[in-house]
Amino acid sequence: MTETTSLRIDKWLWHARFYKSRARATRACVEGRIRLNRVVVEKPHQPVRPGDVLTFALGPNICVVRILALGARRGPAAEAHALYDELAAERENS
Repeated sequence: MTETTSLRIDKWLWHARFYKSRARATRACVEGRIRLNRVVVEKPHQPVRPGDVLTFALGPNICVVRILALGARRGPAAEAHALYDELAAERENS
């Protein structure tokens, strides 16, 4: 059995539970709201691999995460959290 070495960025964002639907993750990519290794992503089929760093806004917060694993499905939150390591999160003060 061969293991996948990359995954579409929209699918990974959905698996990791950053977006409620894959369509929303796709829209974020197309609108240029995601950065992959400091480069703006414009296509949802951009491949991601373990070790890549993603930067994106979630509501008023800026998230910076390192991909640890690709994941085979959209599982429970604990399983999703194992797919990444949060490097930084800037939160807007209310």
